[in-house]
Amino acid sequence: MSARVIESGEGHALGSLLLELLPEEDEEPSESSNQASYGSSPRKPPKGPHQGPDDFGSDPRDPPNFYHYAGMTAAAVIGGVVAVRAVPELLDTVGFTRTGISHSSLAAKMMSSTARANGGRVPSGSLVSNLQSKGATGLSTPTNILLGSAGALLGALLWDSYSSSRRTQY
Repeated sequence: MSARVIESGEGHALGSLLLELLPEEDEEPSESSNQASYGSSPRKPPKGPHQGPDDFGSDPRDPPNFYHYAGMTAAAVIGGVVAVRAVPELLDTVGFTRTGISHSSLAAKMMSSTARANGGRVPSGSLVSNLQSKGATGLSTPTNILLGSAGALLGALLWDSYSSSRRTQY
């Protein structure tokens, strides 16, 4: 649809609506005037993004761009995966393995001190028994979802603080 048809309202049913939505245009300066450069008119500011101190558009008032959100998404995914994979490895490293508690490990020392404190037995529901259960059987689905969510949140927050510190350092 041409601009003339829109202005005259001869277009479709949306013609009058489009006419209302179009901004009122000011008179353009003629080419013969002394204002030949773009944006040099005193009543029209130059268009474009805010220019930062380095004149490359790195003003902190500019909204984050696609790369900021892509980086945040990647950091969230990596954070979630690392959290879900790291906790079982950490349990195994501490000594809560699939075959039981490892000899001379932190888990064995925790079990020994818990048994001494409770008259020679490890009560069910204690920290040691829960960690041994998770080490032997693995983590449940809700636990993995919770760990993944926490890791994703941490990854996204770390990316946001990293990228915001890079934007303001110039």
